[in-house]
Amino acid sequence: KDPRSFEMLLLDLKRISIQSRGGIAYKAISGIELALLDIKAKALNISVVELFGGPTRENIRLYWSHCGTYRARNYELCNTPPLESLKDIYNLGKEVIEKGYTALKTNIIIPGKPAQTWGGGFAGPIGSTDGVIPKDILTHLDNQIGTFRDAVGEDIDINLDLNFHVKPESAKRIADVVEKYNLMWLEIDMYQPDALRELKDSINIPICSGENLLFMQEYLPYFQARSADIFMIDVPWMGFSQGKKVGDLAETFQFNVAPHNYYSHLSSFISASLCAVLPNIKIMEIDVDQVSWKDDLVTNVPEITDGYMKTPSGIGWGTDLNEDALKEHLWDK
Repeated sequence: KDPRSFEMLLLDLKRISIQSRGGIAYKAISGIELALLDIKAKALNISVVELFGGPTRENIRLYWSHCGTYRARNYELCNTPPLESLKDIYNLGKEVIEKGYTALKTNIIIPGKPAQTWGGGFAGPIGSTDGVIPKDILTHLDNQIGTFRDAVGEDIDINLDLNFHVKPESAKRIADVVEKYNLMWLEIDMYQPDALRELKDSINIPICSGENLLFMQEYLPYFQARSADIFMIDVPWMGFSQGKKVGDLAETFQFNVAPHNYYSHLSSFISASLCAVLPNIKIMEIDVDQVSWKDDLVTNVPEITDGYMKTPSGIGWGTDLNEDALKEHLWDK
């Protein structure tokens, strides 16, 4: 079939998998769609941004994501200093400023030898399924966010990501503790829009959510309930055309969106392309702490100046995978 007819091919793939909607199969379909869009744009000798009517902006504001999280888990792999004390978190905050970023996002981190991250939303031992944050972890979190704020001052935005780790009651306790640090948003995921709306109404920090939703139909009840203030869109998971539709739907409800982007440079080009064809972008996620060979995996790396990424303008996505470099770093598990 003609790969340039990406919409029809996408409909075919979705129809043959309709009885197993969502999950890994749908994410694989989204990956195919992203490749088809690259082919289509290259056939026309234009960027995907141009293919979808952009650009709407020349630069995209970024926030340093997993700030401290990767250092707590894999500082040796990322060739960064460990987080052994609050002083190390303070120094990391200063590094955010030195590298030109105007916003950061962190998770719940406990400095030490070794440092740890807290949360049982994705996995954990017996007793970690209740979604309740202990008092001592609240104290650690207060110290962590307070240290970041002391380091970066009032002009740098701070986001806190709770993922699926806590129930609304604990999320409210967290919000009450960190409210004084003037966060850009508190990020939390849950598959219950009414519960999320109740949390939003009970705290004084903007809520960001939605990174795990895949379809307009999944976002709609959250939009209708006004469950959050900012909504995440994950383009590699849902596909570009669906991401564009979700972003446009969010605009009709007067919501800003923010791409969920903690992957490769190729993903950053793809997510930035979405930012360049929507009017309602808040900010875009990007990981700064990474393995030393990340740049080798693509032909072009993002052009980032003072915490802003230049809108992709090259043919297709604006970068390609380096197949030879990929073969040198195969996952052996």
